[in-house]
Amino acid sequence: MPSVKKIQVTFDCAEPERVARFWCEVLGYVVPPPPEGFADWAAYDRSLPPDRRGASFACMDPTGAGPRLYFQRVPEGKIVKNRVHLDVRVGTGLVGAERLAALEAECARLLPLGATRLYLLPADEENESCLVMQDVEGNEFCLD
Repeated sequence: MPSVKKIQVTFDCAEPERVARFWCEVLGYVVPPPPEGFADWAAYDRSLPPDRRGASFACMDPTGAGPRLYFQRVPEGKIVKNRVHLDVRVGTGLVGAERLAALEAECARLLPLGATRLYLLPADEENESCLVMQDVEGNEFCLD
């Protein structure tokens, strides 16, 4: 059996730091320490050639359990639906009205951070309800 590998989830975006800081708030992630020799990420960024400044940013799970998220600037904007998205598990183990209340509460917390509510996928015979949203640059994610 192959060993489990650590993974990193990479987002293409226009404003890496803005999107990374949004996801820090959503997931309780933190910005990793700056490279050795730099007081902070702003000092590191100023050390880069002008065309590389602001080109990437990252955040990580402070417990080390979740994957690192990496955000890289790309020239093109988002055009179609994501082929990969994050499910933010806020309703695990909950059903019915209790699950919907948990999803709505998390949605209310994320809207002031710049998230956009898209639509609710109601429960059916196989799946519980989930709420489809977008981050600050329009990347879809689900409150599940």
